[in-house]
Amino acid sequence: MILTRWINLRIGLIVLLSVLLQVAFFSYFRIFGASPDILPVVITAIGLLGGAVVGAVVGFSAGLLLDISLLETLGVSSLVLLFVGYVAGRYRESFEIDSAFAPAALAGGLAFLAAAGFISIELTLGVDTPVSGAIVGDAIAKGFLAFCLAYPIYPLIRLCLRSALVLEEPRTSRRRHPGKARSSRSGGGPREGLLRGRRPGTRRRLPGSRVRRASEVGGVR
Repeated sequence: MILTRWINLRIGLIVLLSVLLQVAFFSYFRIFGASPDILPVVITAIGLLGGAVVGAVVGFSAGLLLDISLLETLGVSSLVLLFVGYVAGRYRESFEIDSAFAPAALAGGLAFLAAAGFISIELTLGVDTPVSGAIVGDAIAKGFLAFCLAYPIYPLIRLCLRSALVLEEPRTSRRRHPGKARSSRSGGGPREGLLRGRRPGTRRRLPGSRVRRASEVGGVR
């Protein structure tokens, strides 16, 4: 990804809009017992398009903005989303994305790890967090919802950042078949020979040649 001033502005607007939608809209929904979390999906998409460094920086910034918006412990969401962006970027640098299933599966898996990592970091820091067996179900539901949300979100973010993307495989011209190349250099195939007045498989008689037809010399000697 080629980072310019306008591309950085677009990424900043995408992150800001994602945080606002998460806080003001998605956090009020409950599907399968969990609220959808679009930030891991957005950070995964940016990491897949920009690489590990871009994904880690954007993930840390988005997590810090989310912690400030929710008035929670600073740094918890930043560390989790930094991990999400870095892993997504490393996947992009190591493997090819040849289908729409790969970004969705990666977003779902990273959303599951993000939900589990968020609880783990809060417990490590001593934050009062209710712990029960429902945490595992909540993390699985968040992963499944992220898997579904990745299908519309990844192409949309790719469209917004399309001008900054670098083609990894340049287009190359197809090689000609050796037989076709020789026929084109020698004046074409049998059909072209017919158009020029020659029958296919016959020699072209040169001026002064000793090879003449029997009709021309009056018979075979």
